[in-house]
Amino acid sequence: MAFNQPAPQLGNQYTTDRVLRSYLARALPAQMLKEIEREFIELGELAGDELYRLQLGDRLNEPVHTPWDAWGNRIDHIEVSPLWKRAERLAAESGLIATAYERRHGRHSRIHQFALVHLFTPATDVYSCPLAMTDGAARALIASGNKALIDRAVPHLTSRDPAQFWTSGQWMTESTGGSDVGLTETTAKRDGECWRLYGRKWFTSAATSQMALTLARPEGNPGGGKGLALFYVESRNAGGQLDHILVHRLKDKLGTRKVPTAELTLDGTPATAVAGEADGVRNIAPMLNVTRTWNSVSAVSYMRRGLALARDYAAKRIAFGAPLAEKPLHVDTLAGLQAEYEAGFHLAFFAVELLGRDETDGLDAAGRDLLRLLTPIAKLVTGKQSVAVLSEILESFGGAGYIEDTGLPLLLRDAQVFPIWEGTTNVLSLDVLRALQSGSALSALQIEIETLASSVRDLHLLECAKAAQAAMQHTQQWIAKASGDVIEAGARRFAMTLGRAFALLLLCRQAQWSLDHEKDPRALAAAARFAQNGVDMIAAEDLVFSNSLANDGPA
Repeated sequence: MAFNQPAPQLGNQYTTDRVLRSYLARALPAQMLKEIEREFIELGELAGDELYRLQLGDRLNEPVHTPWDAWGNRIDHIEVSPLWKRAERLAAESGLIATAYERRHGRHSRIHQFALVHLFTPATDVYSCPLAMTDGAARALIASGNKALIDRAVPHLTSRDPAQFWTSGQWMTESTGGSDVGLTETTAKRDGECWRLYGRKWFTSAATSQMALTLARPEGNPGGGKGLALFYVESRNAGGQLDHILVHRLKDKLGTRKVPTAELTLDGTPATAVAGEADGVRNIAPMLNVTRTWNSVSAVSYMRRGLALARDYAAKRIAFGAPLAEKPLHVDTLAGLQAEYEAGFHLAFFAVELLGRDETDGLDAAGRDLLRLLTPIAKLVTGKQSVAVLSEILESFGGAGYIEDTGLPLLLRDAQVFPIWEGTTNVLSLDVLRALQSGSALSALQIEIETLASSVRDLHLLECAKAAQAAMQHTQQWIAKASGDVIEAGARRFAMTLGRAFALLLLCRQAQWSLDHEKDPRALAAAARFAQNGVDMIAAEDLVFSNSLANDGPA
């Protein structure tokens, strides 16, 4: 009888994730972890069993847009996949948003929430997209102080009742520009006490959400970002029809194909100004810290999913007389990927910790500058890691990794969005430079570096910490000497070095704790390997040479 290779399987995605469990044991009070761990165990079991089987069965189901009903009425109905319907209910019941706003555990509530997100995201085909925007919308509305909108929307956005739970869209992108929102063409016209919006939104992710936050320019306002205002929109009227909103089509995307991303026209859509009639970009800023953090954790969670599948496969796949798990080169390859996951995990969750402290008034001015700096850094580093790691993961399966009905290519196609959503790597690198303008961000980071380094005692970890500190010192020397176009040209390498070096120090701290409390050297091995993978990306800059390569073409 012909041989058939057994498919990879997943176990409980909490109990089998050493990195997550060890981190929570260090970062959370013991009594708190004891109270909430059952949530992680139950969601981990769902993620590795029922939801994984549902994912594979749901693979070919994608959102369907029906513009008209049988009698010629414009309905613009979007039907999402069965997995997404299951995910929406599970997200509400599990408190994927509510946990952060109930704050039963103060500043640790964000860690609690994002540990759930880490388990949930790769098991639900990027249902984290509408959840991220929902969390960001709740944060932005609360920060606005607009009591009427807070009372109206936030209870829905943070509800655990699926019948009451709302998700929110984030309608920013127009064909004139994505990152450059100052080019927004949508206009807002007064209509009595409210506004009506007119314009086309080129990308509107999660177009089935009950509400959205969007930018528009009130009539008479100047051009550019300052002339924009932030508006609140409820997508449907009391009768359940889209309220002066036309859906033209769903985007045909490389990945995240379960996400109903649409092109919309706002044709007199009723709206409410969230916080005045200008400075919309500034008023939406609280949303970005939240959505970028979701992006970072989601990117990390995809790495974890790929590694879990690859390790199970390596134990089963026999090649050249032995399982791949016993082949030194294969083991070495997976070890390098595991190191990237562990470092990225600790970088993302450090940003989570800062966010939680900020929301509970636990950050001083320097701490807020550090949050402002590290949020885009964590997002850009983990986004690039996720794509690179998952490309290697697919390769580790050989030809099976290239076959769609294994479900494996989906991991890489979905991961490719993480360096794009919420700001591309280049946009975020420039944002990092802007974050330094406060003056205290680098000094706050230096204090954290010294604190992390002082926690390390093991000789191998001390060498890793020295490599990270040397890279950090290099960034400070470079930023002090560079200027003008040289700074912009090197911004990506600068930001990546800051992120990877800081991630290595975080990993060193965790490894020392794990040695002391768990007698486990695996995090130490990950730190050593991550240092070997490279943390210092800054090279001597030659702007003329860089420009000549960028403009390479016929002589």
